[in-house]
Amino acid sequence: MIKIACHLFLLLASSLTAFMHWATASETTTNTLKVVFIAYENPEQLVEEVGPVVHYLEKELRMRVKHFVATDYAGVVEALRNQNADMGFMGPLQYVIAHDQAGAYPILGEVYKGKPTYVSRIFVRKDSGIKKLADLRGKSIAFVDPISSSGYMYPLNLFKQAGLIKQRDKAEEFFKKIYFAGGDQQAISAVYNRFVDAAGIGQYSFNLLRPEQRDQVTYIAESAPIPSHCVVVRKDLDPRTVARLKQAMLALNSGANRKLLQYLYSVDGYIEVSHKDYADVEEIARTYGFLKKKR
Repeated sequence: MIKIACHLFLLLASSLTAFMHWATASETTTNTLKVVFIAYENPEQLVEEVGPVVHYLEKELRMRVKHFVATDYAGVVEALRNQNADMGFMGPLQYVIAHDQAGAYPILGEVYKGKPTYVSRIFVRKDSGIKKLADLRGKSIAFVDPISSSGYMYPLNLFKQAGLIKQRDKAEEFFKKIYFAGGDQQAISAVYNRFVDAAGIGQYSFNLLRPEQRDQVTYIAESAPIPSHCVVVRKDLDPRTVARLKQAMLALNSGANRKLLQYLYSVDGYIEVSHKDYADVEEIARTYGFLKKKR
């Protein structure tokens, strides 16, 4: 786990090294679609799991599809910003940053557990004696990533709404220690194993614990609904390719190829979205300094 120490721009800059090994994928041929996936758990496993989806897209789009997995959340933003990727799977906060920095835009949103939204929660052990947010003063907390929606920005906003912190860079004055676990499973496991007092993460992280472990963990606060993760494309991608891509992805919602959704983060399907669907995310991101405030 990594203690918070850097500003966002340093984090983004550091992710450049993650793409050095993929430099050969930066060719601009119109017959190749470059796709970046975000890894929530095991990057190597995800590379293999999405293989059937990649083959499906190559068939439907009639073009070559090259894919890779970003090992951190900043990586998906950097890939679109540097045109190392034409399309990316990412969370809401990563999207609004990619939109702000590179003009990327969303074409599809995930439907998961029957909903196009989800929430973030503050998890604690049941035997911790922690009943409300104020009880976490002077305690330790794990988040997922410095540019995670449900794993940092939205849970942090719960403390702001409760009047416990005023802004992001003042959070360390409230908590004893802040950690970034690197993934939902690591964060929720840190709570169960008493490495931290709490974790601010997405609601479905709870399901990553074994049944007997879930009996020991609960949550004390819940965020407002967050738009689900989305499929994003770079701003100058050929509109004809975008249209075919959207059609191919929406076709997974039903029919024989629906089984391929299990390889795409086990989503239920996709719906069409636009930038306006992420207006609330963008507003909170500006409040916390992830984006520059509008003049």
